[in-house]
Order: sequence, then structure tokens, then C-alpha cells
Amino acid sequence: MDRRSILKHAGIAGVLAAGVAPAVHAQAAVRWRLASSFPKSLDTIFGSAETFSRTVKALSGGKFEVSVHAGGELMPAFAVVDALQNGSLEMAQTAPYYFTGKDPIFAFGCAVPFGLTARQMDSWMEHGNGRKLMDAFYAKYNMKSFSSGNTGTQMGGWYRKEIKTVADLKGLKMRMGGGLFGEAMAKLGVVPQNMPAGDVYSALEKGTLDATEFVGPYDDEKLGFNKVAPYYYYPGWWEGGAELEFFVNTKAYEALTPEFKAIVDAATKVAARDMTAKYDAVNPVALRRLVAAKTQLKPFSKELMDAGFKASMEVFAEHEAKSAEFKTIHQDMRAFQRDQILWSRFSEFRYDSYMTTVKI
Repeated sequence: MDRRSILKHAGIAGVLAAGVAPAVHAQAAVRWRLASSFPKSLDTIFGSAETFSRTVKALSGGKFEVSVHAGGELMPAFAVVDALQNGSLEMAQTAPYYFTGKDPIFAFGCAVPFGLTARQMDSWMEHGNGRKLMDAFYAKYNMKSFSSGNTGTQMGGWYRKEIKTVADLKGLKMRMGGGLFGEAMAKLGVVPQNMPAGDVYSALEKGTLDATEFVGPYDDEKLGFNKVAPYYYYPGWWEGGAELEFFVNTKAYEALTPEFKAIVDAATKVAARDMTAKYDAVNPVALRRLVAAKTQLKPFSKELMDAGFKASMEVFAEHEAKSAEFKTIHQDMRAFQRDQILWSRFSEFRYDSYMTTVKI
């Protein structure tokens, strides 16, 4: 097994024990900067960037260091792709769908309405065509991608009033993240609002905003949305499994030695797994706290889910008609998804469905 394979498949202790560290120590020191689109307070998402940085330093014996900067420290949170494209930044951590204003294809690197779950996304990216297709697209921006982790299926957001039917969405002013979700919701009468997460609480309190979606119980609780919008709906059909990405400037990556490239690959895998595992650990505990604090937890009706699905499929068809590349990536993702759903019928879905009916 060569050094690169060892780095990819061994833990830190295993790497050092295998004698790779001395070879890495012979390399010239490398210093990168990583700009995140997220604040330090999101210890789940931002924490993934910190885990990556620590792992790179440990695997390289301190020869390769990546300084991590929260959104707004080095540059505005949504300026990271421009910085990577012009070569003024080596690395970023962000949600690709923030950049659908540049091209709707960015959404497929993160989440699309009625898209893949966390496990399905990981599988499509690493063992389907997902990473290959997305990196071919990202090449236009002088960057390549690695997973930073996945939030899992998100919640459907916080509302100041009950949402019983599709008619209740008409005129609703809702803060939402990037991507194709806003286009689908607009078809249902929602008025999409774009604002930083830090401004949402005040807007909900004043009534200038009617609803917001963010991530899930752990992150949402920190922002206090339950105090100003009592109705918490599920599921977030627009984010079945939102993937956060590490973007790396292509020139900076290609300048690395094979050993350092392998370290980047290994460290991103460590960080991505840790983020997803952490969300699964902390979300149920936070949800119990929110319900105990009188949050009214409610499911979206089938009528609303069906309407959302119809509107989303219309959005996809509209973009497919405009872009052959969009159509290729979307159709590839859906073909992969169909196989995943088929398999789930006989495995995860059947098992989970039963386990919800018994006392453990």
C-alpha cells in the first residue's frame, strides 16, 4: 500500500505508526486560509472546518496548516466563490446553493427540493456520478469540491400562524436559504425573503417576517425562533439532506505534493463524518427541549407536500429547458435516487417504520 492509500484509509494514529509522518516532514511547509460562510456559533457546521484544520495539522506533523475564518472575517460570507475563482483564497466552506444566482446548477452540490437524503447524497457523490459531474461544473470557477458534512433532513421551519392548507401560504413573507426552493415556494404564493440569520428573530418579533426556515432543532434553538414563531413544521422537503462543501482553488490544490493532497482528502472525510454524526446526536435532545418549551410541532399536510412536489417539478422542467448541463445533472441524480428509494423500501424504510411502532 502506498503512502496516499495509507493516509486515505488510516486514522491519525495509524498514519503516524505507519511511518508516513517522516516523509511528510520532509515537505516544504504549506499555509492555507479557509474562509467559511458560517459564524463560529454554529459549532456543528463551522466546527467541521475546525476539525478539518486540526486533522491536516496532525497528519502533516505541523507542516501543513489551514487557518479557519468565520463568515465576514476575511470577506463577506457569500464572496468565497469569487475569491476562489480569482485565486485570492485557497479554500472555503459553504453551502453551494447560496450561489444559484450565478447558476442554478450550484444547488445540486447541496440540496434541491425532494432531493437526496444524507446517505443518498454521500453515495451519489462518492460512488455515483455526483462528484464527477459537479467538479466538472465547478472547474468553471477554478475550484474542486469535497464534502464538509451533511445536516440530514431538515425541519420545515417556524411560522407565526398555522399552515393548514396551501392557501395559508399565499402572501407569506418567509426567510429562506438559497437554491431552487424559493422558486418552488413562490409558485405556491410565498414571498421569499433573503436576510442574514441574525436578523430573522427581530423581523419575526416585529411581524415584518411571517416565517423562516433554517436547519433543525439544535441550530434553530440557539437562534430563539421558538420564542417568536410558535409553530414548527416538518419535514423540510426542500432539504432532504443538505450537504455543506469544502471548495478548494484548483491551482492551490495542484501545487500540493501527493502526500499533502492525500492529507486534504483524508481530513475532509474525517470532518464530514463528524458533522453528520454530531447533528444526529444533538438534534433529538434539542427537539425535546423545544417541545417542553411549548413549541407546537406539526407535520405539513399531504396536500401541501403534493403541491410542493408539483411546483418543484415545474421548476426543474423550466431549468432543464434552458440548460443541457442542468438537465444532465438533474436526470443523473433522479436515476440514482430511484434506485436508492427502491432499496430503502426493503431496508431502512421498512426497519425504521417498524421501530417507530414498538417501545424500546
